[in-house]
Amino acid sequence: MSRPRPWVIVPGIWNSDAEHWQSVWQADRREDAVRIAPTSWSEPDPGDWSAALDAAVAAVDGPPVLVAHSLGVLAVAEWLADHDDGRIAGAFLVAPPDPDAPGFPHAARGFAFPTRAVATPTLLVVSDDDPYCTRERAEGMAAVLGSDVERIGAHGHVNIASGVGDWQAGRALLGAFADRL
Repeated sequence: MSRPRPWVIVPGIWNSDAEHWQSVWQADRREDAVRIAPTSWSEPDPGDWSAALDAAVAAVDGPPVLVAHSLGVLAVAEWLADHDDGRIAGAFLVAPPDPDAPGFPHAARGFAFPTRAVATPTLLVVSDDDPYCTRERAEGMAAVLGSDVERIGAHGHVNIASGVGDWQAGRALLGAFADRL
């Protein structure tokens, strides 16, 4: 049996705490998962997050699957638009925020969504009632990026506050996506 693809965990603003599904999944994978380490978690700087993605991707053995949530989705999408060179096996993108919405955090205003498709396989996981991005806007983002879309029903922002816990259904989605790569 071959070793699973490594993961690069890309949380949103303020990082993901220990109870967040990303942290639980990372703990389960141990050395097969690394987390980006920008210095600007609370005042996110796109350049800092891009450099953190560079470092995390360089730290894993083989093309990883990027596992992004919230602001991490925007960071990954922008990074892929500039680094769509085969270093990444795929990107699992969960609950993108809308950078043009009034509720988008002022501290993250430097982040945007790319305006072109990428060749890297991507899956955008969309909640129908995400308070940070409408389903229609998320599906529009997916169309621009060239992502497949998985609608998961009403799960808020797919975080601790929405009650998904360790989100085993999401882990199964990630597993199915990674198996197709």
